[in-house]
Amino acid sequence: MAKRLLGKEVNASLNKKIKKEVLELKDKGIEPAICMIRVGEHEDDISYERGASKRAETLGVKVIKRVLPLDIEERELVQVIKEANMDASIHGVLLFRPLPKHINEKRILEHLDPAKDIDGITKTSMASIYSGDKEGFPPCTAAACMEILNHYQIDLTGKKVVVIGRSLVVGKPVSMMILKENGTVTICHSKTEDLPSVTREADIVIVAAGKARIIGKEYLKEGQIVIDVGIHVDENGKLCGDVKLEEAEELVEGITPVPGGVGTVTTSILISHVVKAANRQR
Repeated sequence: MAKRLLGKEVNASLNKKIKKEVLELKDKGIEPAICMIRVGEHEDDISYERGASKRAETLGVKVIKRVLPLDIEERELVQVIKEANMDASIHGVLLFRPLPKHINEKRILEHLDPAKDIDGITKTSMASIYSGDKEGFPPCTAAACMEILNHYQIDLTGKKVVVIGRSLVVGKPVSMMILKENGTVTICHSKTEDLPSVTREADIVIVAAGKARIIGKEYLKEGQIVIDVGIHVDENGKLCGDVKLEEAEELVEGITPVPGGVGTVTTSILISHVVKAANRQR
């Protein structure tokens, strides 16, 4: 039976470090703060906002919320972002996406200060991931995958890693982060031929396919580590991932469960980025 790579264990370690850094900043008269900008009342955004706010406050990070009407004009949203950029008391900005269709999202992102882009959504942040420098921040979900691997002392050096999914949120950035840790990466997607034969060759499989329970035991082999990024609601109203957990854990060595895996670490990563941004800006 596979070992479950639980997010709560990763969080316990990560949050201890964050609390220490927050106290050090406050001793210097700096209160790390995050500004959350939400347009409309999308249920998923509200849920994430609630969880992130609670985590931030628990760790001593101030939360500032900007809740805007769904029909807000683009120029008004730009002004809110610019105000957050200029406010020295705000160290990180979280802009909930996707934005309403009448707003040009690419144009909006150009106005966010990369120094405060704690979720890795600007071009500058993405460029830093590919160049390997430490100026920007990676997307929080991709960083959460890496934090889990690091916490459970899973060495990537020389390992074959298959990443299923090529989004800018997980697939592409996590692949670059794995390369930095000397792993050998194969990126797969919906057009990959004979995907099971590819994934069975891997030592580590990171699944960010965006489809519920798409990966079963035929894709896996003994001894693998599986990081399941997906989160969905199944036909019975229960949360599930991209991987069929009950099949996978009978075969692989370790796996992140859903719920209780990657998603629980993502908010801690977000807050850690706020604290790092505060340290850089002081």
